Amino acid sequence: MGLDLLSDVADLTAAIVDIESVSGAEGPLADAVEQALRALPHLTVERHGHNVVARTDLGRAERVVLAGHLDTVPLNGNLPSRVAGDRLYGCGTTDMKSGVAVALRLAATVPEPVRDVTYVFYECEEIEAERNGLRRLAAARPELLAGDFAVLMEPTGALIEGGCQGTMRAEVTAAGERAHSARAWMGANAIHAAGRILDVLRAYEPARPVVDGLEYHEGLNAVFISGGVAGNVIPDECVVTVNYRFAPDKSPADAEAYLRETFRGFAVKITDSASAARPGLTHPAAAAFVAASGAAVRAKLGWTDVARFAELGIPAVNYGPGEPTLAHTRDEYVEIPLMAECERRMRTWLEGPVNVAP
Repeated sequence: MGLDLLSDVADLTAAIVDIESVSGAEGPLADAVEQALRALPHLTVERHGHNVVARTDLGRAERVVLAGHLDTVPLNGNLPSRVAGDRLYGCGTTDMKSGVAVALRLAATVPEPVRDVTYVFYECEEIEAERNGLRRLAAARPELLAGDFAVLMEPTGALIEGGCQGTMRAEVTAAGERAHSARAWMGANAIHAAGRILDVLRAYEPARPVVDGLEYHEGLNAVFISGGVAGNVIPDECVVTVNYRFAPDKSPADAEAYLRETFRGFAVKITDSASAARPGLTHPAAAAFVAASGAAVRAKLGWTDVARFAELGIPAVNYGPGEPTLAHTRDEYVEIPLMAECERRMRTWLEGPVNVAP
């Protein structure tokens, strides 16, 4: 059955939720989204894999991008969707099919926005980065993502979350020397030496830099520890895996330099890294979005795909009706009034004063 983009946003969200789309199996939902968008004469629609891109082309002075992923984490006995009071329950309701429904409603019902709009619905956000649909579009067809400002419809509880933090993982290794545990004094216990790494982490004071008017809160934590050879051997190596969440005033190179300085005297190997993204709230399109929506603004304490837009030189924020703390839970739900509120605020922004290119 097709999607009715003119239906109430809650009904549309329920219909989208009920089309199962666990990461890697977004085909049926992408088909339904593509079919519904191709029926709209004011949009140009392209399909790449299970990514669907729809664009207006009205010659406006600015172009904005509204993006949302179609996939969900694996089901947990939470389909089909159900309504209880003002809540819609079901897999993906908050992360982020309610945001997708808002974007689809706007695509269908705002045929002449004051800014040209690109709507992007993409696959494989919830799994490994290599399969991320937005990443693959940026590599293969970056012109489809071009714009002055982007809104990623991630769950934010109808607050605007600017930019995002970067993330870096590093293996910090304490070295020792093997010996028989009966003659421990003849070796050097690397696990004991790793205590100094943990001391550094316990003493860490999080930085709270203000970037573009938003206060971020950094984090440095041990997430894994490994070491040991056998029950009668003094270990010669212990590895503490550290996760560093850094604010968008730092580049990955800055973050790496900070880790190497913080753990001076230990071997440090960077195993994973993703850039942060500045909020870019001073851009006219971003400022207009904040003003028109009337929503409160805070820093995004985590990493999202807004960083991919930042890599393309496009400032971006996170904004959606879902509650982020409910994402990926069995009892995931979205507040129905928040869906309507998000749609109303974004409609006000897209239908604001006309700004036509000369």
